[in-house]
Amino acid sequence: MGIRAKILSGFLILAALLLVAGVWSIYELRHIGISVQRILDENYKSIDAAKVMTEALERQDSAILLLLLGKPDEGRAIIKMADDSFQKALEIARNNITIPGEQDLVNTTIKAYDTYKALWLQPLVSNKYAGDLNWYFSQVHVSFLQAKLAVSNLMNINTQAMYKTASNLENRAHRATMPGIIAIVSAFIFAIVFSFLINLFIINPIVKLTSGIKDYLEFGKRLNVKVETDDEISKLIASVERLIAKSIK
Repeated sequence: MGIRAKILSGFLILAALLLVAGVWSIYELRHIGISVQRILDENYKSIDAAKVMTEALERQDSAILLLLLGKPDEGRAIIKMADDSFQKALEIARNNITIPGEQDLVNTTIKAYDTYKALWLQPLVSNKYAGDLNWYFSQVHVSFLQAKLAVSNLMNINTQAMYKTASNLENRAHRATMPGIIAIVSAFIFAIVFSFLINLFIINPIVKLTSGIKDYLEFGKRLNVKVETDDEISKLIASVERLIAKSIK
C-alpha cells in the first residue's frame, strides 16, 4: 500500500468514527425530542385538565356556601361558570387516555362528579336548604371531597407517568453524550496509533535514508537502508542506491 493510500485510509477511519458518533447522537437526540413532545401531548395535557377540574370543584364548593347563606344570584353565576370549566376539562381528560388504568380513573371522576352535582343542584332549584350547614357538611362536603380525590388520583397517575418519562429522558440524554465521548477517546487512541505507524513506516525510513546519504558523502560508507514495506519510500531508497551506484561507476 502506498503512502497516499495509508494516510488516506487513516483519515477515512477517523471520519468513519466521527460519522458513527454523529449518527448515534442525532438518533438519541431525536428520540429525546419525541419523548418531550409526548410529555406535552399526553401527560401534561391531562395534568393541566385535572388542575382545572380541581379549581372548578373548589369554586363550586364556595358557590354552594353562598347559596346556603342567601346569596343565590352570586352563587348561581359562580357555580355555572365552574361547571362549564369542569366539563370542558373533563372532556379533555376523557379524550386523552394514554396510560393503563387512566380510563378507570376518568370513569370514577365522572361518577363522583355526577353525585356531587346532583347534590348542589338541589339548592339551585329550591331554597329548602337555605342555611342548612348540617346538610352541607354531612352530604355535600363529603361528596365534594370524594370528587376532588378522584381528580387528584387522575392527576397523580399522569404525574407519575411524566416523572417516569423524564427519568427515561435523563437516561437518553446520558446515552446521547456517550457517542461524543467514545468518538473523542477513539480519535485520541487512533491518533496515537496512526502517529506511531506514520513514524514507523514513513519518518523512520526517511531519517535512515538521510543518515545513510550523509554517511556516504562524509565517510564513503555504503548506503544500506532497509525498509519493511513496498511503497514510495522503498522506491526512493532504491532509486538513491542506483544513483549512488551509477555515480561510482
